[in-house]
Parts: sequence; C-alpha cells; structure tokens
Amino acid sequence: MSDHSTDQGTEDGSNELRMGSLEVRLAESTVEIEAAQALRYRVFYEEMAAVPSAEMAARRRDFDEFDALCDHLLVIDHARGTGPEKVVGTYRLIRRPAAEKAGRFYSSAEYDITPFITYPGQVLELGRSCVDAAYRTRGSMQLLWRGIAAYVFHHDIEIMFGCASLPGTDPRALAEPLSYLHHHHLAPPELRPVALPGLRVDMALMPQDQINVKRALAELPPLIKGYLRLGGYVGDGAVIDHQFNTTDVSIVVKTDLITDKYSKHYERRSRDAQIA
Repeated sequence: MSDHSTDQGTEDGSNELRMGSLEVRLAESTVEIEAAQALRYRVFYEEMAAVPSAEMAARRRDFDEFDALCDHLLVIDHARGTGPEKVVGTYRLIRRPAAEKAGRFYSSAEYDITPFITYPGQVLELGRSCVDAAYRTRGSMQLLWRGIAAYVFHHDIEIMFGCASLPGTDPRALAEPLSYLHHHHLAPPELRPVALPGLRVDMALMPQDQINVKRALAELPPLIKGYLRLGGYVGDGAVIDHQFNTTDVSIVVKTDLITDKYSKHYERRSRDAQIA
C-alpha cells in the first residue's frame, strides 16, 4: 500500500483483503475520503453524541487538517453499490511524512509523544477508527486488521501509536479499567507517552490488588482489547475529551507480532505456490 493508492497486487495477497462482498483497501479518491468522513460523523456525532462544529454539522462530515495528508483505510461493501454508502468501516493512518506536512501528529494535542517523534524506525499513528453499526462483526474487524497488517508490512512500520477511547468523561466511573491498564499494561519508559500537563488524569485510581481483572477487561472497549492482544501498552495518564464525550488513553503497539505473523503467512503461501 502506498499513499492514496492501493498497490498490494496479487503477489501481496490482495485476495486476503476480501471477504465475501467486503474488501479492505486505501481510499482512492476525494469522494471516498468524504464517504469515510460521513461515516465518522454518523458514528461519532449521531451515535456517540460527540459535539460537532457548526461547519461539521452543516456538512454532516467529521474532518480536520490531517484528512488531506494521510491515508484512509476503508472497508467497502460492494453489495451496497458504488456510492458513498459502500464505505462501512474506516481507519486513519498517519505516517511521519504526513505529520511533517501537518506540523505535528494528531495525538500531540493530548500527549507528549517525543518517544515516537525521535524514534529511528518507521512509526504509524492510528486514529478515527469506526465501523457502521450493521458491520460490527468479528469478520469485518478481522478484515480491517488485515488491511492494517498489510500496510504495516509494506511500509516497514515498527511502532504504531494513537489515542483510544473509553466512553464517558467521569474517570471515577472508569476507575477499574483505567487502573487495570495502568498497573498491567504501562509502556516501558523509552516508549511511554505522557499526558500533557493540565490535561493529565491519573489512571491509577485503584490499588492493583483491588482490581477485578475479569470485570476490568469486560469494561474495556473491543478496540483497546484488540491492541492489548497484540501486546499493546498504554501511556502515562488519561485525557478527558469533552468534544467526543470520551476518556482517552494513549496506545503503543510494537508491530513485531503483526509483521512476524504476516511475513510467515506469505512465506508459506509463496512456498505452497512454488510447490504447486
């Protein structure tokens, strides 16, 4: 995958990026980016009660200055035709060149992300993840993650990071999951983002020995649990996002688990093809 295009090709396993009528690929046009923005608006502002600007409400799209610079990963349902309604899932992918054009990474508004700015290898910021309510199935999410894996593999990404959200703006109501994340999944110091002064909310709201791990995990959103399954970490401190009606945590994922699995999978496919 490359900026604003799809170049996986059959040798990159493009058939792996389809499931029935669903396909995952990068947006190829402004129209498709606008369809992703419309989906984000429906999910974030209509379903989750985020507060849109007047311009967003008028255009019924979620947008900012990063959208024209980054890559947009899409889940497309070809059974819905060729219009905007075909876009049923999206993820926003910001690599260092796009961040340099914007002057910053998106999550730098909430966290000190110096470890990623100075990281010598390739990094990727993930954000604006959402899926249409009718498509929140295991298959759709697996397809989205396959697309991310292909992108990470293609661009030799070593670190993924971004903000993930828990619903609501009262940390006390989220004390158990926040404390669980802090005590069990805090990033090592060299990869640890820190919430900015004035925004930081302490996540260690409960002693570790008082946490019911099973209950805490049940309260975590599926997206955060997905990151943890990949060996993900969290940063130091949560941040309240009143516009989106959420409590944000910083997520860090080293991609070695993803790329090792992806690489072995396609090495095996290549060997099988040669044997055949």
